[in-house]
Order: sequence, then C-alpha cells, then structure tokens
Amino acid sequence: MYKILFRHYLLKSFRSPGFHKNLVINILTGLMIFYFVGIFILMGLLLPKMLGEIAPGQDPAATFNSILLIAVIIILIIRYLMQPLTRLNLELYQTLPIKRDTLINYVTLKPLLNPLNYITLCFVIPFAFSGVYPVYGVAGVFRFLFITVFLIWFNTLITPFLKRKFNNVLIVSMAFLGIGALLFALEAFDLFSIIQLSRHLFDFLLQTPLLWMAVLSLDVLAFLLNKFYFARNYYPENFEKRAKKKEKNKDTDLRKFTFMERFGKIGEIISLEMKLVFRHKRIKKALYMGLFFILYGLLIYPNSSYNESPGWLLLVAIFITGNGMITFGQWIINWDGGHFDFLMTRNIDSYDYINANYWLLISLSILSFIVTTPYFFFGREIMVYHLVALLYNTGVNVYVYLFGATFNTKRLELSEGSAMNMQGVSYKNFIVMIPLLIFPIAVVMIFSLFSASHIGLIIIALIGLTGILFREQLLKIIVKQFLRRKYALCAGFRKKG
Repeated sequence: MYKILFRHYLLKSFRSPGFHKNLVINILTGLMIFYFVGIFILMGLLLPKMLGEIAPGQDPAATFNSILLIAVIIILIIRYLMQPLTRLNLELYQTLPIKRDTLINYVTLKPLLNPLNYITLCFVIPFAFSGVYPVYGVAGVFRFLFITVFLIWFNTLITPFLKRKFNNVLIVSMAFLGIGALLFALEAFDLFSIIQLSRHLFDFLLQTPLLWMAVLSLDVLAFLLNKFYFARNYYPENFEKRAKKKEKNKDTDLRKFTFMERFGKIGEIISLEMKLVFRHKRIKKALYMGLFFILYGLLIYPNSSYNESPGWLLLVAIFITGNGMITFGQWIINWDGGHFDFLMTRNIDSYDYINANYWLLISLSILSFIVTTPYFFFGREIMVYHLVALLYNTGVNVYVYLFGATFNTKRLELSEGSAMNMQGVSYKNFIVMIPLLIFPIAVVMIFSLFSASHIGLIIIALIGLTGILFREQLLKIIVKQFLRRKYALCAGFRKKG
C-alpha cells in the first residue's frame, strides 16, 4: 500500500503541467544543488583546519560537538518557518479499503524520504573521517554519523507536528525566534552555556557504547506525537468542522481593510489585494521571510571591509529598504492569476488597477524603509545610502516591476507553500532584477574610482526623484503595455502549473 501511495505522489508530480513548463527552472535548481553539494564536501574536508584556527589547542571534534546542539535548534527554527507540510487528500482515501494508520504513517514518514533533508550529510561524512576519526576511531565515526542522521530525523518529524499543532501562527514563529534570542543572550552574558552543554553531551554519547542510540528515542517521540495529533484530529467530522471554520474566517477576512474603500476605486482594489495577502499562506510566508532579509544589514554594516565599497553599501541599502517591493513586485500581477478573468470583467479601469498596485508597492517600500531606520545608528553615511535607495526604489524600481510583471504569464498557486517552491517562477523573474541593481551600483562604482562616490549617489537620487515627479506619464506607459498584454495574461493564467 505504501508503494501505491508513493506511486500516486510521483504520478501527480510528473503529470502536472507545471513540471514540464518549469523544466528549465528545475534543471537550474538541480545544478545549484550539485554546486552546494560540492561546496559542502570541500568544507567537510577542510573543517578540521578551520576549527583548529578558531579554537587553537582543542581537537576539531570537540569544537564541532560544542555547536551541534545550537545547529539543531537553528535548523528546527528554519524548518518551522520554511518546511512545507506533506499533503494528502485523506477524505478521498478514507472512502477506499485502506487502513487509516497506513495513511497516517505515510503522511508522517514521507518527509524522511526527501533527499534535501540529507544534504548536510555531504558536509558531515567528510568531516567524520577528517575530524572525528583521529580522535574517536572507527566506532566514533559510526556513532557520529548515526547521531547526525537521528537528529535530522527528529527535526524532520517534529516540525510538521509543531506546524499542524500551532497552525503556523505568527506569534509562535516570533516565540521560536525569541527562544533563540534568549539562548544567545544567556550565552553572551555567561548565565548559561549551551555550548558547554552541547560539548559534554555529545562527547559523552560518542565515547559511550550503545548509549548513543538514546538519540533515536527522540525520533520515536516525534513520531508518536504526530500519531497522537492525527488520532485526535483526522476524522471526517473534523474535516467538516475545519471547513466551517475556514468559511467563518473567510467572512472575517472580508471585513478586514474596509477602511481603504473610503479612497475610492483604488482603495477598494488595494483592500482586495491586502485580503489576498493575508488569506493565502504562500504570500503570507513570503512576507514573513522578507522580515528576516531586512536583518541582512547586520552582517554588512558592522564590517569595516564592506564600508569601503560604496557599490556594495548601495546594493545592500536598495535590497533591504526595498525588501517589501522586491518580495511582492515580481508577482504583483500574476498573484491575481486565479481570478484574473473575473477582474477583467468588472467595472475596473486599467489605470486604476495599475495605480492601485503602484501604491501598494510604494507603501511596502516606505514601510521597509521605516523598519530599517535603526540602521542609522551605524552612521550618517548609512542614512544617506538608505535615503538614496528609497528614492531609487520609489522612482525607478517600482515602474520596472510593474512593466516587467506584464510579461509574466505564469499563474501563481497561492494555496501552495513557499519554501523550495518554484511554481509560477520563470527566468523573467530573474531578468527583471538586472536593471534594478546593476545600473545604480555601476554608476556609484565608476564615480568611486575618482573618489567621487557622492556624485554617483546624487545622480541616482536625482533619477529616482525624476521618476516620482513624472509618475503620471510613466504609469500611462505601463497601462498601455498592460492593455497590449492583457489577453496574453488572461490566456496564460487560465493554465494551471
């Protein structure tokens, strides 16, 4: 029966129209995975040397054990935020002569067969022989590898349980991040050392025969928690309750953002778009992930080596101050693909539709700028870069996104997860990024060669300001392009996949 279920899953994947249409993207993704596999293998071989430089006088295996528990916690948080849930139409299968436990076991254990779960082994296996073997011998190598696999299984099994239990609520996501921040603070102020705990725990497990198998009990516990959840929730009457609750939530969603309707037709369209954002998990998850990318500046601005490169600083400023626009701009029209025909039959002027999307992107850019104002504490120079980036995003990038969106005819399935999901993505999403980033960086870098990077920043700011002043004319150009491409968009959005 498990063989039949997995066969159904494979047939569903290969028969999907999007599988063949996204073949180029899938090939590029596969090449990228092979690239990272090679990097991980090389890192695993060189890690003992790197750890020896980080902690002189300490064997690399002990140093690695010190950070292993932290790595497990970080990966668990990342999985909770990004790992999609295994889906199976249990209602349909339950009408067939299939044991309910078989279906539950399939849904629970299927994530363990995902090869991406084990990509870290490409890093761990070389390190096991280059760093663990000299200290713990052959037996220690096998214990180390089994412990790593068991921890991967635990993370893979416990994450779906947490996501189903807490329904991926934003408060829970913030709670996980808060726990991570608390552990970091305890370590920083020497109140409690999770590093020392991790080192002693895994050193003890590697040196003790058979006791290392206790890690497997974590996997059993995670599996039983999933079984317990399904035992209480996956019954036909629960499906009806969830359907009614979903309909009730939809009615509640309809009453959200009604204050925007006071701004006329454009306000109504923006209200609909915002309901779309908060009703579908794919866009909602993209919004949450965008918040994390805003923290990218913490890796760059404190580093003095990056502060000497004006082009790099402007790139980071454009990226984090325009994070909301970058996240949603590439899908600004095709996220309406599921109901685009309906929109085109309504009494909605094309200019109002484009103008509403324009103000939505502008609002996201301004919001991103406001959120990143704490970076101003890194110096007046950072403030200047952020202001220039804001002008460029609102005066240039917004029009490029709106114009480029008219060429993307791939319908975006909003009900699907966002993690590792390339559905609705095409090469056009990447091409549109080129003029957004390369041009301003090139201008600033050219002037920096003559120690006049400030002139480059003034030029970029003036270009952005010009775009803001000629907003009406530029929007009319985009509206004409939208009218030329409208029927191609309608035809493309009707095709699923």
